[in-house]
Amino acid sequence: MRKATRFSKSFTIDRSILDHLQRTRSSRSRSERVNELLRRAILEEQYEALEREAAAFFAAAGEDERAERKAFTAASRRSIAREGE
Repeated sequence: MRKATRFSKSFTIDRSILDHLQRTRSSRSRSERVNELLRRAILEEQYEALEREAAAFFAAAGEDERAERKAFTAASRRSIAREGE
């Protein structure tokens, strides 16, 4: 684990969060526990952003593929029609 650097910042924390920290504290300080939870929350946000990006990518790719599939189908039908003549 990295060594913590102390910065003077002021945050308001809900009482329910403080209670949770007290219940799950173990041998670590509240600061260590808060930092751990914040790191996990940051990772969770990054994963959610990646999921949204992937969904947008594959949604856009699907539109292009449908247009290509329609063009291929139309060309195939014309080719088959010519062979049948």
